[in-house]
Amino acid sequence: MNQSITSVLVANRGEIARRVFRSCRERGISTVAVFSTPDAGAPFVLDADTAVHLPGTAASETYLRGELIIAAALRAGADAIHPGYGFLSENASFARAVQAAGLVWIGPSPAAIDSMGSKIESKLLVAAGGVPVLTELDPATVTEAQLPVLIKASAGGGGRGMRIVRAVADLLTELEAARTEAASAFGDGTVFCEPYLETGHHVEVQIMADAHGTVWAVGERECSIQRRHQKVVEEAPSPLVERTPGMREKLFEAAVAAAKAVDYVGAGTVEFLADEQGHFYFLEMNTRLQVEHPVTECTTGLDLVALQLEVAAGGKLPDTQPSPPAGLVGGAAIEVRLYAEDPAAGWAPQTGTVQRFEVDGLAADFALPVRERGLRLDSSVGAGSAVSIHYDPMLAKLIAWAPTRAEAARSLAKALSRARIHGVRTNRDLLVNILRHPAFAAGETDTAFLTVHGLATLAAPVAGPEEEKLAALAAALAASALRRDQARTDGGVLGGLPSGWRNLRSQPASTSLAGPAGEHRIRYVLGRVGLEAEGFGGAAVVHLSAEKVSLEVGGLVRSWQVAHYASVAGTVLEVDGDGGSVTFTEVDRFPDPSMAVAEGSLTAPMPGAVVSVHVQAGDTVTAGQPLLVLEAMKMLHTIGAPTDGTVAELPVTVGQNVDVGMVLAVVDAGERRD
Repeated sequence: MNQSITSVLVANRGEIARRVFRSCRERGISTVAVFSTPDAGAPFVLDADTAVHLPGTAASETYLRGELIIAAALRAGADAIHPGYGFLSENASFARAVQAAGLVWIGPSPAAIDSMGSKIESKLLVAAGGVPVLTELDPATVTEAQLPVLIKASAGGGGRGMRIVRAVADLLTELEAARTEAASAFGDGTVFCEPYLETGHHVEVQIMADAHGTVWAVGERECSIQRRHQKVVEEAPSPLVERTPGMREKLFEAAVAAAKAVDYVGAGTVEFLADEQGHFYFLEMNTRLQVEHPVTECTTGLDLVALQLEVAAGGKLPDTQPSPPAGLVGGAAIEVRLYAEDPAAGWAPQTGTVQRFEVDGLAADFALPVRERGLRLDSSVGAGSAVSIHYDPMLAKLIAWAPTRAEAARSLAKALSRARIHGVRTNRDLLVNILRHPAFAAGETDTAFLTVHGLATLAAPVAGPEEEKLAALAAALAASALRRDQARTDGGVLGGLPSGWRNLRSQPASTSLAGPAGEHRIRYVLGRVGLEAEGFGGAAVVHLSAEKVSLEVGGLVRSWQVAHYASVAGTVLEVDGDGGSVTFTEVDRFPDPSMAVAEGSLTAPMPGAVVSVHVQAGDTVTAGQPLLVLEAMKMLHTIGAPTDGTVAELPVTVGQNVDVGMVLAVVDAGERRD
C-alpha cells in the first residue's frame, strides 16, 4: 500500500544529511535536520528547510537519543525519518519507535535489522543458507596457533570497536578497549572474535529490494584499501571481480539469498572478504545506505536515495533493474574519503577551522552523472566550518567517473592534488599517492595495500623537497607583497615599494618558514634588476601579488596560488601549485621563551578527553609503554613513553579535556628509579 511522504527528517549529520536532502528537494519533499550544539551553522543545517536543535555535544546526548529525534520529527511536521549511516541507522529499537510514532521508517524492517544488524546473528543465518563464513572464536580459548585474530563490534561499522590481536596476552586488554569504543560509537558494546586474514579483498554487493518480493543486486564495489579497518578508497566495479570469471554471478546470488532470507526491504549492502582466486566469505550485511554508495550511482545511473524513498512509501521496483543510460554514466567510478587526520602521525585526527575548500572542475554536488565522465563532491564542510573532536573526521568524498578505471583514477588524483583545502591537515597526499601508485593502476588493491607499499612512502607529501623549496620562495614573495599592500592601504610612505626596500642596498630580505620538510630560510633581493634569491639560480619573477606568484625557473614558468591566515602558531601560508600543496608557518624571529616546553614532554597530538591514565609521577617506564589514553572523534589513541626514563610530571587526570599541544606528561630520560 503506497504511503505519501511529504517531509523527511534525517537523523544524522554532515554529508549524508546533505545527500538525502538533495534527492528530497528534487522530488518536492520538505527536509528537516537535527543538530547538536557544535553543529550549529554547519552546512547540512543550513541546507534543510527546517532544523531542530538537540542541546548537547556528545553523540550520546544528541544523535543517539532516539526519543529526542522522534520528538523533533513530530514537532517539525515530518512524516518520515531517514537514518543515514552510523548513529541509529542499524538500531532496530529506534526503527520500531519511529513506526510506533506513526512515522515512515526509510529502511528495512526492525526484524531484518535485528537479524542482519548483529554481525554474530547474520553470520549464523547466512551460513545456514550455505554461504561460506569465517568461524567465530571464543576469546577465552584462543591459542597462539589461532593468531592473529580480529575483535569486532557486533553493531555499527566504520572501523570502531575493531582490534587486531597478535599476542594472547593482549587479548583481554584489547577486548575491553573494543567494547568501550563500540559502546561510545553505537551504544552497544557487544563484540566478537574471528580469525584475521592478513590479506584479502573487501568486496560488497549493493542490494535494493521492495515489499513486493523484488530484489536487485545493483552492482559490486571493492573497498579493500583501508586504514584502521575503515575504508579509504572505494570503486565500482571491483578489479578482482572483473578479472575473475564467474565471480560476479556467485556474489550476486549469495547477496540476493541473504536479503530474501530476512524479507529485506530497502537499500542494503552484503559484504564479503575474498581471496585472489575469487573465493569469498560473508562478513556482514549493512542494513542501511553505505558511505560509498556514490560509486554505484555513478556507474548505474540509479539514485539510491530516491529508490529508498520510493520503496519506503510502498512503491514497486521494476522486475528487472534498468540498464545504465548510454553516455550519461562511466564504466568505472572511484571514491576517496578525505579525512581530517595525519596518516604519518599514527592517523591522529585533526581539528580546526576550514579556511577554504574548493575543487575545480566539479560536474555535480551530491548528484547523479549527466555525462560519461566527471567529478562529484559530497562534502560536509565549507569555508568557516569547524572540525571538532566530537564526530567522525571525514570531511568529504570526492568521486570520479569515466569510461575506464585508469581515466577515473588519473582525473581524481589531479583534481585532489589541485584542490584548495586550507586550515586543517588532511590525508589528501596519501590519497593522491595511492591513486598514482603502479600497484593501484594494476588493480592490486588488497587489504594489506598500505602495509605492503609502506605507509611512510604513501603518506609522503606530493610536493617533494625541491617542489617544497620553490613553494617556500613563492610563499616568502607573496608574504612580502601582502605587507606592501597593507602598507599602501594603511597610507604608508611609498607603499608601492618592495617590503624591506632600502635606498642603498645593504643586505637581502630574509624570511624563515616552517614546512613539512623542515625550516626554509629564504634570502632574496627584489629590485630594479629583478629577483636575486639565494639558492634558486636564475629564478625570475613573471607575476607577483599577495595571492599569486609566477616564476620562471629553468626555462619553465611555474605558478602558485597563496593564501594567508592567522593562527595561534603564527601566520600560515597555504601554497597550491601543480606539483602539490604545501602549508608553511612563518617562524617567529623572537620567540617567547615562556612558550617552550620541557625536554621529554609529551604533548597532545589532537584535542580530546583523557579516558585512562596508566602511570603515576615518579614511575619508571620503558620506551613505548602506554602512559595514558585519549578519546577523540570516537576513537581511542594510546600515548606511549618516548624513551626509557622516569615520569617527572603528569599534569592530566581522567575525564580532563585537553587541547592540541598541551603537555600530557614529561619523561625524564636521565633519571631512572629501578
